[in-house]
Amino acid sequence: MMQQYRAYLVGENGVFQSAEAFEARSDASALLFARRFTRRGDVEVWQLGRKIGLLKAAAPSAAASPDDEGRPGHSSASFRSI
Repeated sequence: MMQQYRAYLVGENGVFQSAEAFEARSDASALLFARRFTRRGDVEVWQLGRKIGLLKAAAPSAAASPDDEGRPGHSSASFRSI
């Protein structure tokens, strides 16, 4: 069964800057899905009121990797401001 999750982009001051809602089958798959957002900074992943984890920002060289561009299964999703 799919569950609702949110990935929050965390600003330098620790305040959430934006959010992206998504569904995943498990906490582990939610963390894998949310990892794509670390190109923009640190990301906290939540399922309702339960914090699943904090994903640290991707290294600049990893964020610019051409292997990630256009691969099937990768989203170009963007965060919505909150």
